[in-house]
Amino acid sequence: MEVCYRHPNRETGVSCSNCGNPICPDCMTTTSVGMRCPECARQTTKVKRMGSVTEPTLTYVLIGINLLLWLGFGLAGDAGTDVYVHAGLSRVGLADGEVWQVVTAGFLHARLGESYGFLHIFSNMFSLYILGTLLEPAVGRLRFGLIYAVSLLAGSFGALLLTPDGLTVGASGAIFGLMGAAVVVMRNRGINPMESGLGLWIGLNLLITFLIPGISIGGHIGGLIGGALAAFVLFDLRERVKVPALAPTLIAAAIGVLAVVGSFAVSASA
Repeated sequence: MEVCYRHPNRETGVSCSNCGNPICPDCMTTTSVGMRCPECARQTTKVKRMGSVTEPTLTYVLIGINLLLWLGFGLAGDAGTDVYVHAGLSRVGLADGEVWQVVTAGFLHARLGESYGFLHIFSNMFSLYILGTLLEPAVGRLRFGLIYAVSLLAGSFGALLLTPDGLTVGASGAIFGLMGAAVVVMRNRGINPMESGLGLWIGLNLLITFLIPGISIGGHIGGLIGGALAAFVLFDLRERVKVPALAPTLIAAAIGVLAVVGSFAVSASA
């Protein structure tokens, strides 16, 4: 008797109706044309749009919060400056107990009147709109929120790791995390990111990250890795390893926790 192509220790008499690979019960997906292996089952979704399950409400909320804070603190004069000092991300601030910085820095942007102030908020919110309206309907509001949070925290860790003595603000870490997550989700659904143009856009953003001075390389790369890892755990892990249904969510959240621990470790080395 043949053995499952993904689980060599399991004998089976069933084969994928599309590619012919032998599959065990854990690998079977029932379709209108017979049993399919996980890869062929995903290919059936290739012609579908990424989303339309839910409205991207959380995306709009995040954009609204970022814009309101940018306008509010930009018009607040010296009071706004104080907020940036205590809410922007810095090793000294974390060491002094301002632990909220790992989160709040991701909702602040270069102020009105500052160099690249408008460009900073516009580019980030435009990217959040594009990625959010793509991802949130596809993966659901809660998982989208988890990916965003993990990406933001991983971006803070990356920024502290590479530029511990700087003051970092911006949603770029979270945005890059959504880019990484979008690649993982698209591949999981049998869509080539390069064919969609997403791969080229990510490559261009990475190029800009390294070419333009003043951009947080650590924040961007940290967020990208964090978001991609979170998405992989949420959407690919159970297809590769047999784990409880809640495990992917807990592991993804743990990635964010580890990023926070890493940020505190960097601040403690000051």
